[in-house]
Amino acid sequence: MSSFFTDLAQQYIDGEWRPGKGSWDIIDFNPYDGEKLASITVATAGEVDQAYRAAERAQQEWADTNPYARRAVLEKALRIVEEREPEIGEAIVAELGGTRLKAGFELHLAKEFLREAVHLALRPAGQILPSPTEGKENRVYRVPVGVVGVISPFNFPFLLSLKSVAPALALGNAVVLKPHQNTPVCGGTLLAKVFEEAGLPAGLLNVVVTDIAEIGDMLLEHPVPQVISFTGSDKVGRHVATVCAANFKHAVLELGGNSALIVLDDADVDYAVDAAVFSRYIHQGQVCMAANRILVDRAVEREFTDKFVAKVASLRVGDPADPATHIGPLINSSQAEAVSALVDRTVEAGATALLHGTAEGNLVSPSVLTGIAAGSPVLHQEIFGPVALLVPFDGEDEAVRIANDTPYGLSGAVHTADIERGVRVGKRIRTGMIHINDGTVHDEPVVPFGGEKNSGLGRLNGDAMIEAFTTRKWISVQHGRSRFPF
Repeated sequence: MSSFFTDLAQQYIDGEWRPGKGSWDIIDFNPYDGEKLASITVATAGEVDQAYRAAERAQQEWADTNPYARRAVLEKALRIVEEREPEIGEAIVAELGGTRLKAGFELHLAKEFLREAVHLALRPAGQILPSPTEGKENRVYRVPVGVVGVISPFNFPFLLSLKSVAPALALGNAVVLKPHQNTPVCGGTLLAKVFEEAGLPAGLLNVVVTDIAEIGDMLLEHPVPQVISFTGSDKVGRHVATVCAANFKHAVLELGGNSALIVLDDADVDYAVDAAVFSRYIHQGQVCMAANRILVDRAVEREFTDKFVAKVASLRVGDPADPATHIGPLINSSQAEAVSALVDRTVEAGATALLHGTAEGNLVSPSVLTGIAAGSPVLHQEIFGPVALLVPFDGEDEAVRIANDTPYGLSGAVHTADIERGVRVGKRIRTGMIHINDGTVHDEPVVPFGGEKNSGLGRLNGDAMIEAFTTRKWISVQHGRSRFPF
């Protein structure tokens, strides 16, 4: 894999592969074994400006291109991803420590979103609206916003970069993409390579690998982009929203979560255990939709807890390249240290560790905590690691109160034998998405995806992509003659 990464360890600006001009390098490491995958000299603020200006120059001709021609580029990109799937899967395992299962999951979703983007190119529709003025025709056009800035995270970098990049391009925009520093290839330059081979004209997709220490807020403040699509933490998202508002830009924010998976007294316990274990520990818990909190009715608490702990204890921790591994490494040492410290603090504060994970390098084995005091900070925050919090409750009302007692509102799940009961409970939980008798980790191409409260602003997927990456333009036509008062 080393040549795969080194070949893509450059900036991609205006259709050219070139080294960055910054004074330092981002080192791309394998989080499992510490192998150096690549070294990328960071892009400067001047190069970010070049990327945005290239996007601006290329965009209008692309917007004027027949949408069927735009669709053909997306179709070819999909074929390239399908042909290169084994290679891309290996890259996901190596660069972000994703297990084989996780790599397959990410690639499956990436292909589904590309298929949807193919159709999206033809979907925007205008309107003709009536006017109270005699002889006037009101036309409302859907037009591309122009240039979109995309900032993607490290946990599902290929999917979550593609999820904004492909629809924005399909709808006639140009894009400047900044991937996370820990996943510059899978989240950035790999996409540039795919679209370059698919025949996307130069300048329409630019990838800048850089850091705020080098460029400050240039990505956000630059006058060219009209929309910033950011996926990441709510702390950074708040800053992105503030800067965008100050510069009259639209921000689409997909942020963190603290989802609750609720097990009601009539739930299928074995099935709920399976859903909860997957929802908490997929990709080591580094998922915004992960079930941080697992709320269990006291009527089934003992049975659920015993079975849940047994299943979690059976999960295999180790080399993500081994198909038998369930839990691979966290993305870096600071994340591993932070998760371990959080578990220790919570236990010291009085919680009971039914399983107390240990750390070896970036590998952190699972923890299961219970007996957590109601006001404990750990119940209100996002945990990006393999830590489950078991919280008992008495009846639906208490479950809803606990589920809503968080600044986040992204995903959730309710398990019950009565589907309509589950729907009633789900409606009472202030969250953007909730799933009845399923896990909390879901994303589908045509269903609105997004959160409430600190979990974000706006929605993506399906028609929401048209809302995010196009704008309405009113053109009126006076077929007669207007009368003016002077």
